[in-house]
Order: sequence, then C-alpha cells, then structure tokens
Amino acid sequence: MNKIRKGDEVIVLTGRDKGKRGTVALRKDEFHLVVDGINVVKKHVKPNPLKGDAGGIVEKSMPIHQSNVAIFNPVTGKADRVGIKVQADGVRVRVYKSSGAEIKAA
Repeated sequence: MNKIRKGDEVIVLTGRDKGKRGTVALRKDEFHLVVDGINVVKKHVKPNPLKGDAGGIVEKSMPIHQSNVAIFNPVTGKADRVGIKVQADGVRVRVYKSSGAEIKAA
C-alpha cells in the first residue's frame, strides 16, 4: 500500500522547493511522484505543425522522490508521517502518526 497517493497534499522536505506545498498529480513509478508546482523546469519544445504545437519554452513539473516529501496534516499545519491501521473488518486505512486520525481519500 502506497503511503502517498494521487490527490494527497504534500509538503517538500528537501531541495530547492523546501517548504512548498502541492498536490500529487501522478505517481511515475514506485518511488517518484509528480507534484503540481514543485520541481518545475523550463523545457525547450520543438514546434509540431501536425499537432498544432507552436513550440518554444514551456514550464513542466518533473518527478521528485517520495522520500523528499511528507504528507501535510491540515489539523497541525505541519508535515506528518503515515501509518497503516487494520480495522476490525480487515480493511487497511492510512492514519497520521502524530494523532492517529484517518487520512481522508481525495
């Protein structure tokens, strides 16, 4: 079970975007996430007249390793760790380690 999922609000712990918050847009693979507005680079794009692309310099969010982000706890206003709790009926849910409150799915 992935502790950080698409739609979760995360905060960056390290790197040039340290302290910024964003929403997970995509999981690239097992370890990398694409977060909206985080790790933005300028990419030179060739024009493609068949698709109608003008080309030029575009800004694009690049993947970031999941160890460099933590889930944002809106109650405390800080980063938090994620734990897994098994309910009585056998369903596994994600919880905040600091409070034990269940993380609501986005």
